[in-house]
Amino acid sequence: MNHDISGERALAPGEREQHPHLAGRLISGGHSLALRVYYEDTDFSGIVYHANYLKFMERGRSDYMRLLGVVQGELFAQAAEEAPGFHFVVRGMQLDFLKPARIDDVLEVVTLSKEVQGASIILAQSVRRAGEVLVSATVRVAFVSQGRARRIPDALRQATLADAHAANGTVAPQR
Repeated sequence: MNHDISGERALAPGEREQHPHLAGRLISGGHSLALRVYYEDTDFSGIVYHANYLKFMERGRSDYMRLLGVVQGELFAQAAEEAPGFHFVVRGMQLDFLKPARIDDVLEVVTLSKEVQGASIILAQSVRRAGEVLVSATVRVAFVSQGRARRIPDALRQATLADAHAANGTVAPQR
């Protein structure tokens, strides 16, 4: 199995073409990922256990970055050159649990790029059922290399700035 230099599994040749919906899809301003609630996601009452929403949102963020080209392609190569051994870490997160999801629900995890700063990206995430927001979150993700926060490489910065612009309808601040 091939791995990229961050340790993540790289996409196999043709993997995206074979499973085009597995990573969700890019939308104006961000990303959308559909998933189903399974028994393992719920507590004894059949309601999604609160910590599992964090897993759902992590999948959304990971696939968003994957579709932007962070795991493969020129964007990743540039990031690796500018910041060897880089990775992303969640620096902060604020969550609002509004309504529960239940077993067999089909959910949509929406990830929108809101602001790109020097070493971090602020994302707005929501978990929805049939368009209704069940959980909303604001997430600050930091770009780290060799144990320290580092400036986000330009190619990744430009890709996320473009999405922040689309999500906000204005040019996002860049620091």
